[in-house]
Amino acid sequence: MATVGIIDYGMGNLHSIAKALRYVASDEQIEVSFDPDALSRMDRLVLPGVGAIGHCMDELHRLELDDMLREQLGKKPLMGVCLGIEALMGHSEESGGVECLGAFPGDTVHFAAPDAQPDGVRRKIPHMGWNQVRQERHHPLWKDIAPASWFYFVHSYYVVPSDERHIAGTTDYGVRFASVILRPNVFAVQFHPEKSQSAGLQLLANFLEWDGAA
Repeated sequence: MATVGIIDYGMGNLHSIAKALRYVASDEQIEVSFDPDALSRMDRLVLPGVGAIGHCMDELHRLELDDMLREQLGKKPLMGVCLGIEALMGHSEESGGVECLGAFPGDTVHFAAPDAQPDGVRRKIPHMGWNQVRQERHHPLWKDIAPASWFYFVHSYYVVPSDERHIAGTTDYGVRFASVILRPNVFAVQFHPEKSQSAGLQLLANFLEWDGAA
């Protein structure tokens, strides 16, 4: 039986994402764990998260999950969700600057102030609610998901990969930002698939079938 490990470092909507994965799973075993040894033996990993990136990285380090993640990157399919996408970047400007896991070169930056949006439209920060994701390249995880589908977001920061080839999806919120990034064996999203109804469930189902190829 294939196993999927949801990484528990005390920050994340673990119950919701575990429930959603179990709903779409066929015979996969979904486990929530903070044990790096157990997680390293899983066939797939999910890195969720909500909150501040500084606390996230502190907890990953305290639990020795950061080393496990760096070791497993590229070896098995991994999905980053919400704060998880930010943790996979090289650096975040939050809290005066935080060094992250470095799976993707680039930074995580804060949305501009509501009165400083390029198009002149005032937008609330955090970006919260439904928005469209534009598919920027073909990928197995987009299977049976319509272009420009709607997903549910809650975030104040967004990622800026140094290499645009890592961008698999974009979203507009005053600026066009990378809402999905990828590399071999890694697919990370800024939105919450577990809260995104049919499109989100399809994305999770596709992840369970994905062999990690980009």
